[in-house]
Amino acid sequence: MDNVSVVRIFTLTGLNETMDHRTAIFLLTLVYYCVVLFLNISLIVIIVLNETLHEPMYVLICCVCINAVYGTTGFYPKLLIDLLSFSQKISYNWCLFQICLLYYYASCELSILAVMAYDRYLAICRPLHYHTLMTRRRLSQLVSFSWLTPFCIVSINILATTRLELCRFTIKRLFCVNWIIVKLACPNSNTLLNNFVSYASILIYVSHGFFIIWTYMHLIRTCATFKDDRMKFMQTCVPHFISLTIFVTVMFFDLMYIRFGSAEIPQSLQNFIAIVFLVFPPMMNPLIYGFKLTKIRNTILSLIYVRIQ
Repeated sequence: MDNVSVVRIFTLTGLNETMDHRTAIFLLTLVYYCVVLFLNISLIVIIVLNETLHEPMYVLICCVCINAVYGTTGFYPKLLIDLLSFSQKISYNWCLFQICLLYYYASCELSILAVMAYDRYLAICRPLHYHTLMTRRRLSQLVSFSWLTPFCIVSINILATTRLELCRFTIKRLFCVNWIIVKLACPNSNTLLNNFVSYASILIYVSHGFFIIWTYMHLIRTCATFKDDRMKFMQTCVPHFISLTIFVTVMFFDLMYIRFGSAEIPQSLQNFIAIVFLVFPPMMNPLIYGFKLTKIRNTILSLIYVRIQ
């Protein structure tokens, strides 16, 4: 039992099979991370500086982009450092901090998407009451909900993990994962609280998913009746639905792999499954919303036109 509670450095083994290609992977990762930052920060600046975009839907899109910035920052800089290092290690405290950032990013993303679904429901299904119901105060409350609820959930998960005694120190991933750290606990550690908190968290976000399904059932029913609403649905809800589908799909596969994945899967495939939620949504969201939503697209085109002139 000499190793109990003295584990303060973890070894990440996700890069073990990429020794011969690290330079190429480093360059591709650096370029990709810079593009993600550029796209999301550009959209944030456009929405913040353009007063015509200070509407609930665009404020929520801005929240999605802010979420992508700190979510990817919790992963890519550490990955870039590891690609330049001979050994991939991370301290216990930094590991928990990375878990906080990544879990907070994933949780916030789904919470914001749920709020966006509610906003579209009010705009299309109850247009006469939209401005009465979606006031600045209500929007502030919903945004606060989308930030604070994940913060509380993630904090409880982390606190439940910090009480565990650890006997192992190898994480077979590119980054720290809370459930894997729970698995590293000593045999005599009680992980019942961790299981309860984990499944409760999943249940909360499954309820988010059912709420989104409920809103889309009403949206589709309304749009099937009125042609004008159908056009509004195609313009504003389709980007949200695409973003939602991408995120839920990648998170589902990642969750299933964490819980039930086989160790016989090739390491490269394991890495892809693990990071897919940090690859596609942060890149696709600004592209989807930037090109599909007319106001944002026109603002971008006008800025480009001014620069050319």
